[in-house]
Order: sequence, then C-alpha cells, then structure tokens
Amino acid sequence: MTTYRLGVLAGDGIGPEIVSATVEVFKTAAYKSGVDIEWIDLPMGWEGIKQYNEPLPESTVKALEDTHGWILGPHDSAAYPLEHKQKRNPSGELRHTLDLFANIRPAKTMPGIESVVGEADLVIFRENTEGFYADRNMFVGHGEWQITEDVVVTSGVFTRKAAERIAHAAFKMAMKRRKKVTIVHKANVLRLSTGLFLNVCHEVAKQYPEVTVDDYHIDAMAAHLVRRAKDFDVIVTENMYGDILSDLTGELVGSLGLAPSINANANLAMAQAAHGSAPDIAGLDIGNPTGIMLSTAMLMEWLAERHNDDKLEKLGKLVEQGLYQSLKDGVKTKDLGGNSSTSEFAKAISEKISQTVTSL
Repeated sequence: MTTYRLGVLAGDGIGPEIVSATVEVFKTAAYKSGVDIEWIDLPMGWEGIKQYNEPLPESTVKALEDTHGWILGPHDSAAYPLEHKQKRNPSGELRHTLDLFANIRPAKTMPGIESVVGEADLVIFRENTEGFYADRNMFVGHGEWQITEDVVVTSGVFTRKAAERIAHAAFKMAMKRRKKVTIVHKANVLRLSTGLFLNVCHEVAKQYPEVTVDDYHIDAMAAHLVRRAKDFDVIVTENMYGDILSDLTGELVGSLGLAPSINANANLAMAQAAHGSAPDIAGLDIGNPTGIMLSTAMLMEWLAERHNDDKLEKLGKLVEQGLYQSLKDGVKTKDLGGNSSTSEFAKAISEKISQTVTSL
C-alpha cells in the first residue's frame, strides 16, 4: 500500500489550531478509508522566522518537493519584520517558485449555511503566476517601479503558455461537471493583455466541442454573480480578477471564512483556505476550520486522480460529508452563530466519520 507523504505548514494566527483540527479529522477518515498517510510538520511563517530567520525556509521548500502534497495554513505576513515584508509572502513564494499555476476555488452552497444567492455550485480557475500581481510575474524583482516620489509604474505579464494551461485545466474540469465555461477578461480596454488571454481561451475551447463557452468583462461578471450565481459552472480568468471574484463568490454562498482552494500544477498541489490568519482570535480555540478542511478534501481528490487511487477520493468525501452533516445538525463555530469551539467542531466531524458505513 502506498504511503502518502503530506506536508503540514501550520502558519500563523489561527493556523496552528485549524490545521491541527484538520489533520486530526483526516487521520480519522484515513483510518476509516484504509489510506496510509505520513504527516510531515514543516516550519512556515513566524515559526520559520524563529528557527531560520525566514518565513519560508529553504529547507521547507526542498522538503515539499519530496511530498505528494501539503496543507498551507494562513500566514500573517503583514506583521513580519520589515526585511521579510519586502519579499513575497510564503503563499506567493510557493506558487511562484514551484510554478503552481492553477488556483482552483469552488463556491458551493452548504447545508445549514445561509447563502445570499440561493443555490450555487461553481468553481473559479485563477491563473496563478502572471497577470497584474507584480510580485509573481518576474523571474527577478517585483515588477513595480517608483519613478518619482509621486509616480509608481506596475507591470502586468500575459503569455500564451500561461493562458493555454489554465484554460485546459478549466475545460477538463468542465467536462466532469456541467460542460460550461465562462471566460472573464477586460479586453474592451486592456485589448492586448487580457485580449490575448481571451483569444487563447477561445482557441483552447475548440478542442472541447462539448463545452458551451461564453465570456464577460470583469465588471459585468461581478454583477452577474450577485444576480445569478447559480447559472455559472466553471469560470476561468487571470490572476487578479480570479482573486477578487473568488472572494466575492465565497462570501455570496456563505462566508469567505468557509472558502476552500488548492494551488496546483501537473505534479504538485497545495491545500490553502482563502481566508487570512485572524491574529485577533489566535489561541482562543474559536477559529473555523471549514475552509482548510474542504481545501484538504480537494487535495485528496487531486491526489486520487494523480495517483489513480479511489481510496483517496473516498477519504475526501468522508470528511466533506461529515462536515456538511455537522453543519446541518447545527454544530457550528461562533462565526457562524454556533457555540462550538474549533476542537469541538472537529470532534463532531470525526464522530460522524467514525459512524459512517464504509460503503462510500
């Protein structure tokens, strides 16, 4: 039986609490599913600074390359010493260094959670390496220049390669879902840059004739999501637009604090919740681990396909179903109007998993 080596980067703020809760739940599900996982703790964030004077130590990055995937807890890079603030934050550094080009962010209504837009089930494919995020689109440097005290110039980079590979990832997912892809751009104004992204996505679309394709300007798309989120299936867009829209859709279906995601390429994947580190409630055992738990379930699904192992997919579904049933039963953390602590919430999910008949 394969032993899957998964890195665990707990991070800052509520990170250690919600990541620990997630690992405990997945240990229960792994035992139930017959999956062997070795959990490898690696320093990141303040722990990395304390041990190595680096928020993302080189030893951590090298260790990750020898894993099947990893969980990345939230980081509080805004509070790091100035010398570290000037660098890419741990998340951005991993995406850039390891070329995790696809940021996959679903937004789905959950039982027991009020949705602003009613029923919705969509997933955003965000190109993760280029666009207008200046800290990620350069081999060296950050892509921003302060010409004078009052003038700053920022670059955006768009390439055919990046557009093609995120488009293929989106269309492949659409083939497994409702066979519909929406391309988001601003080609009416940014004609060359997002125009290239739009045109390449349409070129890729011709290789997936079963998929229905449409496209919208970013500003119109934001309005459409608020009005009719249920009509959308797979959305593909560039880096900054994908970041903004996925935060919006996360909040529309319940809360950004519940929103999961993975960052992936063909060989590596990183589970990372969309929310931040919430340092104001760190150590109080009240953080909501839903986002990182569902992100880890996504990681299991990615690993199942990558390694052709159905047990991993069943493992992820066990956790997802246990979590949804707990929410439906009213077991919620304080941010959702409940009274369960982080550890109590995780315990409830583990109990649901233990009680599940293993016919999944």
